Formats: sequence, structure tokens, C-alpha cells
Amino acid sequence: MVKIIDATDLVLGRLAARVAKMALMGEEIVILNCENAIISGKKHIVLLKFQVREKRVQPFKGPFKKRMPDRIVRSVIKGMLPHAKWTEDSRGRQAFGRVKCFLGVPDEYKTQKIETFAEITADKLKSHFYVTVGEISQLLKQHGSY
Repeated sequence: MVKIIDATDLVLGRLAARVAKMALMGEEIVILNCENAIISGKKHIVLLKFQVREKRVQPFKGPFKKRMPDRIVRSVIKGMLPHAKWTEDSRGRQAFGRVKCFLGVPDEYKTQKIETFAEITADKLKSHFYVTVGEISQLLKQHGSY
């Protein structure tokens, strides 16, 4: 059974923790609208954290950091999985293979039932500062140094 989740207005860290746990339990997970997931904090501070993370690497040797919104969400989920031994048969790697992230809604998932998590929405953040993953992705592409 494939569980389809809409990431619109969901807090990214809480979404990633929940998806990682479900993937470890053996469920196939598809995340749609990754560009609409939310990171709490002021825009310039969140962008600065991503830029610092990008500049810690060798520009031509890597490791290369993700800039597309779906890949940013997928890498956050990867960070929530166990990674002590990242071999072919490890639990974390198998769980990571069960997670798929998409920008928007692909045609094959338009007719299927799409779920969301009401308890991790950003309703509490509406009066505070937040930025979407899509905005961070665009800013990283504009201000990218490599």
C-alpha cells in the first residue's frame, strides 16, 4: 500500500520525522508538493544556514548539496534515518528507497486519495516567521556561488 502525503503547509522537520518512521516500518511513501513545505524562521537566517552548509564543501569534488525543493525534502528525510552502516542491506537505506518526493502532483497520483497531517500543519506559525522550501530553493539558485 502506497501512502500519498501532501506537504503543503506542513513543517518540514516534523514531516520528515514522521515519514522516516513510517518508512522504517515498511510503508511506501510518496510526498507531493514538496515546494510548499515550510521551514520556520526568518528568511535570511534560514537562507544563511543553507549557504553555510553549501560552502563547507570543495566546489569541484563535492559532496554536492541539493538545491531543488524535492531533493531538499528528501535529504532532510535521509538525515532522520539510521545511517551508521549505509550498506545495501541496511535498514536506513532500504527505508530511504521507499520514499519518493515530487514537485507538484504527477498525473499518476491525481486520482488517488491524498492524505495530510493536521497536527503538523503550520497554523501556529502563521503569525510568526517562516519560509517555504521553494523560496529557499530559488534563493539558493540566485545566490549560488558554484
